[in-house]
Order: sequence, then structure tokens, then C-alpha cells
Amino acid sequence: MKVRSTQPTRRHALITGVMSVAVLALTACGGGSSDSAATSSTSAAADLAEGGSTTLTMWVDAERAPALEEIAASFKEDTGIEVKLAVKDFAAVRDDFITQVPTGKGPDLIVGPHDWLGTFVQNGVVAPVELGDKAADFQESAVQAMTYDGSVYGVPYALENIALLRNTDLVPEAADTFDDVIANGEAAVASGDAVYPFLVGMDPKQGDPYHLYPLQTSMGVPVFGQNEDGSYNADELLLGEPGGVEFAKKLVEWGDTGSKIINSNITGDIAKEKFNAGESPYFLTGPWNVPDAQAAGLNIAVDKLPTVGDGEAQPFIGVNGFFISAQSANALAANEFAVNYLSTEAAQDAMYDVGGRPPALKASFDKAASDPIVAAFGEIGANGVPMPALPEMQAVWADWGATELALIKGSGDPEAAWTTMVGNIEAKIAGQ
Repeated sequence: MKVRSTQPTRRHALITGVMSVAVLALTACGGGSSDSAATSSTSAAADLAEGGSTTLTMWVDAERAPALEEIAASFKEDTGIEVKLAVKDFAAVRDDFITQVPTGKGPDLIVGPHDWLGTFVQNGVVAPVELGDKAADFQESAVQAMTYDGSVYGVPYALENIALLRNTDLVPEAADTFDDVIANGEAAVASGDAVYPFLVGMDPKQGDPYHLYPLQTSMGVPVFGQNEDGSYNADELLLGEPGGVEFAKKLVEWGDTGSKIINSNITGDIAKEKFNAGESPYFLTGPWNVPDAQAAGLNIAVDKLPTVGDGEAQPFIGVNGFFISAQSANALAANEFAVNYLSTEAAQDAMYDVGGRPPALKASFDKAASDPIVAAFGEIGANGVPMPALPEMQAVWADWGATELALIKGSGDPEAAWTTMVGNIEAKIAGQ
């Protein structure tokens, strides 16, 4: 799907009146006069205030805070309850939340990815939310991602997944397989049009299993098995499937001592810089890097993820959303703000405007999908699987990433390294 450089600016007004209706619905309906409406609104505010403090605190990052300011202002206008947006460093915010909530010093709400959910629930720091009929207004995968042990714990607002960005001036047509991607990239290098055949960022210590996961799944090697309802089964670690060793061998083949298709010295920032400079036809990344590529004047396409084996290349789907503290001093108001304000079309539009991630709310997504970039990422994500939110997933990342990085560097025997990795992960999960 080809897209020329700059995408149009989107502006969406917050419709305060619509939001007010949600608050009024909490109280008994009065007559049609303005006096009755005013009385009803006052009663709603009083009911919420009786739930506890007249101030809510939400932990957010600097990127998302501006989109929430108008929504918070509307909530205060309707209810008299202020929502303070505390900007936090998200490198440590999850652990800070887990530590502070039990002491009563944490926030009432927090924004974050769904894969924090299992650890949050395990530590008893988040409360379930009742979406009710609103659940049908969201993408099904988004609600599923926010569900743990049969209960919904968050209001989703955005989905994200990776795809293959292609510089159409260097490679005009899409490829189906990773072998074809490699061949196209190497041809571009051989002709002098590119420096790198393919780019994907590597963490210097942990590699990047997240970005490489679609290649792995196409070889029949997911992380965990899934139950009939789509939830993950922590007792069914599938990294040891036969295709795992074959994938390990591929990492050596593609790595520093092989074809150098994957370079252990290229970080995410370097990969982005080189792609935006026109030095590679391909960049395996997510929608967060699209705006800068467009600003660099590149003509880009968003291609489906290429396959290595006979299976589908399934990316992880990340869902961002809003969680309510289990120790909120005003749980009633926190739930009202999350369920009836942050779930509105206006709110979800505003979050899309600042983040560029496809909205979780169907109505907002349908508007955003008029941009072919968003539509393409959404189509690819429809084939993905939610990032496991199981607490056991925390026992997977370190060994998984370190092993993949070592193989890319050409260190060790692939079969032995992969087998050892699986054994270490199994032992860690058993010891949790």
C-alpha cells in the first residue's frame, strides 16, 4: 500500500455535551426543564464526591498527557472533580505503581500497556472495570487483551503491532517471504541504491524477540499455548517446539557471522536513522516510526509481515489502556472517568492524534483508517496475537532475548543454546 509523504493533520473537538449525558445517566431522570437538568447534574456530582476524594490522580507519560487535558477539564466541569495528570518516567512507572498502591500513595488511574495486567492482578493493585454494553464498541482483540481470568481490568484506547516498512523508490513491489525480502534488499545494495538490505533494531544486551517474533511464529513456534477462549496457558510453553531449533539456526545464518541481514550492532535508533536516510529498502518496525519516515520525504508502503516457514507470520498485538487502582480513594469517580469519559469517541480520537496508534474504539478506528497507513497496520494486526499478559511472561524475556542475541552474534551452537534457553525458562516459571 503506497503512501506519499505527509499525512493530513487531524483535529477532533471534544463534545462536552455528550460526555455530560454519561454523568447524568448515573442519577434518576428528572423532567425536561433546565432546572431539572441542573438538579440532576448537581446530584451526579454529589454522588461521585461522596465516593471519596474530590481529586483524582492519573499517572501518564509526557506524550499522552496533552490529549487528556481537555477530557479531564470536561470531567471537572461536569462533576466538580479534578483529574490531576502526573507525568511520570515510564521506564519505572509499572514497578512504582505496584509498590505505591498498597501504601495508599499511588494514583487513582494509570495508563499503560496490557501486558502489565498479569503482574498488576497478581499483586492486587488494579480493580476490574464494568464496560457493559460498551465492550461491543471496541475492537474484540482490545477487550480480550484487557481481560484476565475472565474479568476486564482496563479501558483500551489503542492497538499497535509491527509491520514491514518499504521504501518504494528502492523496491517497488511487496514480497511474501523473508527470502524474497532478503533478495530484494541485497539487489538494492548491489546496485548501489542502498547500504543495508534490511533493518531491524537490536538491544545491545537483549536483542529484540518482540520484533523477530513474526519470523519465529511463521516457523510454528509461539511462546505459550492458548486455551479455547484465547487466553494463554502458562503450563504450555511452546518455545521448545521442533521449529525452535530451526529458527535458532536461521538467526545464525542471518547474523553477524552469516549474511548480516540482522546486525547486532544496529540499535533501534540507528535502524530508524539509516532507513530515514534512504539507506535501506526495509525497516521492521511499528507505526510509531512512520511519521518521521514521512517527514524525511520517503515514499513508503506498509507491507504484511514476511514468512520464513509454512505458517503465518503473527506479530504481537499491544493494547494500551487505562487501569484503575484497587486502592483508589474515590473508586466511583475513577470508574466514571475511565468508563464513561475515556471510552468516548472524542477521547479516543484525541489519543490517536497525539500517539498515532490505531484506536481501540471501532468508531474512532474507522475514521483513522481513512489513512492507508493506519488501515494497513490494522489489517496486519488482525492476524496477530495479544502479547501474553501472564506474570510468567516476565520469566521468558531475559533468556529469550539474550539467547537470540548470542545466536545473531554467532556465539554457540544453535541447538544447544536454544535447548538450554527453554530449560532455563521452564525452571524459572516453575520457581515462580
